[in-house]
Amino acid sequence: MTSKPKVLLLGEIEHAHKTWESLSAVGDLITPTATNRADFIAECKSGKLDGVVVAYRTFASASITGLFDEELVNALPKSLVFLAHCGAGYDQVDVHACSARTPPLRVSNVPTAVDDATADVNMFLIIGALRNFNAGMHALREGKWRGIPPPRLGHDPENKTLGILGMGGIGRNLKKKAEAFGMKVVYHNRRELSAELAGGARYVSFEELLRESDVISLNLPLNKHTRHIIGKQEFEKMKTGVVIVNTARGAVIDEDALVQALDSGKVYSAGLDVFEEEPQIHPGLVRNPNVLLVPHMGTWTVETQTGMEEWAIENVRLALETGKLKSPVFEQADL
Repeated sequence: MTSKPKVLLLGEIEHAHKTWESLSAVGDLITPTATNRADFIAECKSGKLDGVVVAYRTFASASITGLFDEELVNALPKSLVFLAHCGAGYDQVDVHACSARTPPLRVSNVPTAVDDATADVNMFLIIGALRNFNAGMHALREGKWRGIPPPRLGHDPENKTLGILGMGGIGRNLKKKAEAFGMKVVYHNRRELSAELAGGARYVSFEELLRESDVISLNLPLNKHTRHIIGKQEFEKMKTGVVIVNTARGAVIDEDALVQALDSGKVYSAGLDVFEEEPQIHPGLVRNPNVLLVPHMGTWTVETQTGMEEWAIENVRLALETGKLKSPVFEQADL
């Protein structure tokens, strides 16, 4: 009788318990005993996790393992060849180190499971920032009605140009929602989309997007090329009174530069769901009444988190049954 391959759970299954338990038919489901990075690396090196073929990891499991960097990747058992990450963004995982390992560690994410919920938060932030609702909401809670003096008048979304930086699944979903509010959409991407995928949105250069947009939404992954893609020089090229919205990763914006642009009036308002040093928030953002802040809740719904877990579990199942992943990350498309 051959033993089943081991499946390592890093983090917790919050919703899709039955689906996870169904994997026991094809794998031996285990969890680490370690509760911190040093102990986890020691557990890997001890041989206790030998035989693990696939690991399922949550965003929060970084509290156990730390980042999936080169040190950690090289300490993992050699039997481990698949990593199913339960998230669309995977900047916690050094994919280059995973690919360079022998054998390569093949990484998957949940690329479209988050699209609707994240684009909903995106639209909430666009409307809230354009209308400058934050100042009034805070005054109301302090017993001052709209505030004394009342906040600046907001702006309607109709006929405003929304510049989407990063036209992946979330960006395309946002486009449809923004158009329902009468916005005109331009976008910039690594490459221009097919006419079908673009759906009528106009492709522009990065410089054109900065110059033309009334609202700029960041919807691109965080990597070495996109870190601080919006900084002091980029703000200088934007319209005075531009609105900035970010639901991607905090570090795609230089927050110091954003605070300066808000203080100077170059940026009218901002709506942010993500921050450079989460959970710490730049004090210049907290004190500014023209900034609408949400504590990284883009996928904070029962339906979306259940869908993400189901998707990641499907990656685990396919890895065990077929040796392939449903949604490998694009950097490993040629593996």
